[in-house]
Amino acid sequence: MRAVGAVVGVLAVSTVGFAPNAAASDAQSKQWYLGPMQAAKMWQVSTGKGVKVAVIDSGVNPNTPSLKGQVLVDEVPKSASYRATDDYLGHGTTMAELIAGTGAGGGLKGLAPGAKIVPYRAMFDGFKGGTEEKQKTPDATKAIKAAADTDAEIINMSFGAQGPSSKEKAAIEYAASKGKLLIAAVGNGGQSSGDTIDYPAAYHYVVGVTASDEAGSVSKFASAGGYVDFAAPGQDFPGWCDATFRAYCDDVNGTSAAAAIASASAALLWSAHPDWTVNQITRALIDTAGRSWPKDKPGKYLGYGAVRPRMVLENPDYNPGPAHVDPLAKENGGDLLAKSAAPSSSSSSPSASASTPSQAPAKGSTGGTAAAGSSAESSDDSNTLWIALGAVAAVLVIGGVGAAVLRARRAR
Repeated sequence: MRAVGAVVGVLAVSTVGFAPNAAASDAQSKQWYLGPMQAAKMWQVSTGKGVKVAVIDSGVNPNTPSLKGQVLVDEVPKSASYRATDDYLGHGTTMAELIAGTGAGGGLKGLAPGAKIVPYRAMFDGFKGGTEEKQKTPDATKAIKAAADTDAEIINMSFGAQGPSSKEKAAIEYAASKGKLLIAAVGNGGQSSGDTIDYPAAYHYVVGVTASDEAGSVSKFASAGGYVDFAAPGQDFPGWCDATFRAYCDDVNGTSAAAAIASASAALLWSAHPDWTVNQITRALIDTAGRSWPKDKPGKYLGYGAVRPRMVLENPDYNPGPAHVDPLAKENGGDLLAKSAAPSSSSSSPSASASTPSQAPAKGSTGGTAAAGSSAESSDDSNTLWIALGAVAAVLVIGGVGAAVLRARRAR
C-alpha cells in the first residue's frame, strides 16, 4: 500500500496463504521464533517494562485481548491531526502485538510484553474514511516528528517507499537528534526490485531490518542492499487479516514483522539498562548479532546478522562502550551529534567499518544467501544464524538503549 502525501510508502507486509478461520488460540503456537530466541529465559531478566515504542502505522486497536492495557492512546498529541488512532487495516495492530502483546486470550505474544505502545496512525493507501477522518490522519513524516517530541525511546516504522523525501529525511534527522532509536523495514522487493531498499530504512540514522525464515535464511521477498543492518524473524506466523479483528491470518509475511521484533529486542535491552544511550543499545545489538562472518564486513542480505538480545541480557559483564560515540558513524556519514557529544578520542569503542553500496558483497557472499532456501556460494551462509540463536544457546547475551546520541547506517 502506498502512503498518501509527502511520504509515499508501503506497509511492508505481504499476506500469503490466508487462513481467515485461524483461531486466536493457535497464534502463539505458530510464533516459532520464541523458542530459538529463548524468550522465556529473557523474560526472567527483562520484559521491556518502562520502555515506550512509538508505532507509526495504520493505527492500533487497543482492545484486542493481547493489547488491553498496552496501548497509550492518551499519549498521542492532542492536536486535530492526531485525534484518530483506530487501525484501518489491521497492520499496525499486528506490529504492536508482535512488540508488546501480552498473549492474553491466546493472541500473539510480544517479544517485549512489558513495553508500552504509543500509536500513530499515518496515511497509507488502503485508508478507508471520509474527509473528517483524513484530517485526523497525518502523513508519516508528521508522525515521525510528533513521536520525536515524546518520551518514547523507540520509533518503529514498518513501512517504506522507493525514493527519498527531503521532508522525511529532515524528520528522521530531527528524531535522531532527540536520541530516538529509529527502526524500519527494508522492504519486500526481493523478487521484484532487486537490491532497492525502501526509505526510511535507507536514510542515515535508521536501523534497517530484513526478514528471515525458520531455517535462518533471508526471506525470498526481502529487499537487499547496503542498508540492511540486522535480520529478525519475518515470516510464517499469524497476523490480523483486516480491520474487523475477527481472526488472524496465517503467514502474514514481511520485513514489517521483522522490524517489529527488532524493536522489541531493543526494548528488552533498554529496559534492563535504562541508563544506556541509543549508541550503546545499537552497539550491543551489533556486537551480539548472530553471524558467521566478520563484524566489520556487514552483508547486503543480513547486515550484521540476526538480532540476539539474550546475548546481552545474560551477560552482566557486557560493556556497551562509550555513550556518546555512534558505532555506525562511518556508515552514517558522521555522527549527527558529534559537535555536542562528549569527547571520544580516548575511547575504545568497537565500531563498524564503512561499506558503501559499491562495496556490498555480491549475491551469495558474506551476509547470507539471496533468498530463503537458496544455496550460498560461500561458507558464510545465512543458515547458521538460527543455529547461533538456538543450538549455541548455551551462552546467552543481551544489550540496551538510551539518550540523545545517535546510531547509523551504511553510506549511500
